[in-house]
Amino acid sequence: MIKVVIIGAGNVAGHLYQSFKKTEQINVIQVFNRNIDKIDFTDRSTRKSSNFDEIEDAALYILAVKDEAIPEVANNLTSKNGLVVHTSGSVTLDSLSKFENHGVFYPLQSFSKNKPVDFSGIPICIEANSEKNLGLLKEVASFLSKKVFEVNSDQRKALHLSAVFVNNFSNHLFTIAADYCREHDLPFEILQPLIRETVSKIDSLPPFSAQTGPALRNDQKTIDEHLSMLDGDRKKIYELITHSIQNLHGKKL
Repeated sequence: MIKVVIIGAGNVAGHLYQSFKKTEQINVIQVFNRNIDKIDFTDRSTRKSSNFDEIEDAALYILAVKDEAIPEVANNLTSKNGLVVHTSGSVTLDSLSKFENHGVFYPLQSFSKNKPVDFSGIPICIEANSEKNLGLLKEVASFLSKKVFEVNSDQRKALHLSAVFVNNFSNHLFTIAADYCREHDLPFEILQPLIRETVSKIDSLPPFSAQTGPALRNDQKTIDEHLSMLDGDRKKIYELITHSIQNLHGKKL
């Protein structure tokens, strides 16, 4: 079995732990966090620690911490010989170059604490400083997911930015819509089938081809009416996205 130490107690750390525990090939021997009380997702068979001096020897150390905490945490692991990786989408491989064995283990997904995920369908992007280390990461990733990709640091940054558009920004638009519905005594659930259809449509169509709506149709009457119903940031967002759609599809607002 491959011995793994997880460092961190956030959503990524918790979901990785739960998924690793379901595999026979991975043994999570320890979970570390500076606040041990936050490690609330382990079972009794896994040791917990908040002392860097107590971190055990393992084949793989996964730094599932905030981007800004990676350098400080890494400084406390320099005596370890195992493969040290972070899980960030925007931090480069070179950030761990002080280690002879270093890499990146980036699961491309939005993790929420109380929302179970099926890791088998989650893309895991890996990068390492040697073929040997890349092979280990590929092996570990394949125990969790059927979708393992070798992605370099520049590509991963681009992927992370793209993920912000499709996940964080789209969720913000859902929030705006939910607030607007509530202000008009409408249940947001009315829109949920439309959201699911919008997402499922891109399983068979490129997003460009799936675009619909008044901006694409150049329906200025509807656009003007919508704008008259909005103010502040909502109006600015509507105008900006309408503009962007029409510029992309060759029409003018």
